[in-house]
Amino acid sequence: MSVTSYVDQYGYIVLLLALLLEMIAVPLPGEVLMSYAGYMVHQGQLNWILSILIAATGTSVGMTTAYFIGQRLGGPFLHKYGHFIHLGPSQLEKASRWFNKYGNKLLIVAYFIPGVRHITGYFSGITKLPFRSFATFAYSGALIWTSTFISLGKLLGSQWEQFHEAVKKYLVIGGIVSAGLIIAYYVFRYFHKQIFWAMMAVLRRVFMIFRSRVRAEFVIIGTTLVTLFLIVLMITMIQNLFSEDFSDFNEVTSLIVSLLFKHHWAGVMKGMLALSSRQALILVMVLTVLWIIWKGKDRTHEFLIMLLVTIGGELYQNVLHEVFHRMSETEIPTFSHFVFSFPSDQAMMILIIYGYFTYLVVRHAEMFWVHTFMDVLLLAVLLFAAVSHIYFGLEIPSNIAGGYVFGGVWLGLNILLLEIFRMI
Repeated sequence: MSVTSYVDQYGYIVLLLALLLEMIAVPLPGEVLMSYAGYMVHQGQLNWILSILIAATGTSVGMTTAYFIGQRLGGPFLHKYGHFIHLGPSQLEKASRWFNKYGNKLLIVAYFIPGVRHITGYFSGITKLPFRSFATFAYSGALIWTSTFISLGKLLGSQWEQFHEAVKKYLVIGGIVSAGLIIAYYVFRYFHKQIFWAMMAVLRRVFMIFRSRVRAEFVIIGTTLVTLFLIVLMITMIQNLFSEDFSDFNEVTSLIVSLLFKHHWAGVMKGMLALSSRQALILVMVLTVLWIIWKGKDRTHEFLIMLLVTIGGELYQNVLHEVFHRMSETEIPTFSHFVFSFPSDQAMMILIIYGYFTYLVVRHAEMFWVHTFMDVLLLAVLLFAAVSHIYFGLEIPSNIAGGYVFGGVWLGLNILLLEIFRMI
């Protein structure tokens, strides 16, 4: 009998006891249980606020129990017997490093990190963390953690059962990302001045290198590293494509877009979609030509590479589709239609055309802030184009991601070719 079946029968009691026991280091699927409780909230079987309060109470009681056990028994006892409840020396050492680095802020972050949340209560007691400080951060973290996953289940609603397995796979990833954002917030909060001046110094240094006599070498090295990374990613995506590992990614990404952007976003999405239209791409190509005429330092080669990257990009797409189609006929015939549409033609051309324009602007711009602006603008265009295509059901997420990766490889190779021409 699964833990979700117990929630069906006993509701709030199971929610309270299961989370209490998990915080004492009993291995229970807390995130799945809370998201299922959120699903029951959507069904009208549980109350949303009451579920959050009960879940937070169970979590807080469990953490407080662990705190007092750690305070009473101390480190030697847990080092000797802790492995019986999944608290061996390696787990305690991991928590010790985190405490030394982030202090009591870990109590908020730890809930989102599997394997760490179960031991922070004990470790807080062992290290004699003042109870007031412990309670402030532990109880706040409990409320944030339980609210997040119960609200997620409520948001998924009737689609919870359909996407249960896929969502469960990404819950841990989402938790770690959330934890990283919280850590980044505290680091930035306490060191924002040092971070700001360090970033400015790095940007100025990069700008000076970019404009110095070694700028070509700098561009070649940087482009080579990025292109190699994209090639590795491309190979990984091909392997995932033929092993049909994209299903969860497509389901979860499409679900998130559909939940975040309802029907009233249609007007905004049409505007985003226009960024990837043929007219928009032609306009960017015209701007690229004008920029080369105005600022170009090696106009002949820059024009030739522009033709190669666009016209050659079309041929590159056709070759890829033909190769994948032939492979799918022998590898996975029932999957051939999906494979034949991979990677997305539209996504590939968006990255190639916008990317080449961004590269030329950054390459020849006089002011270093332009570099950052253009990079952010390119990322925004890629994001808007991807979301709008998913929103209207024009492309599936994996095809868009594939288009960006394969397009990035093609663009990187052409930029390398241009930089080599400059040096000859």
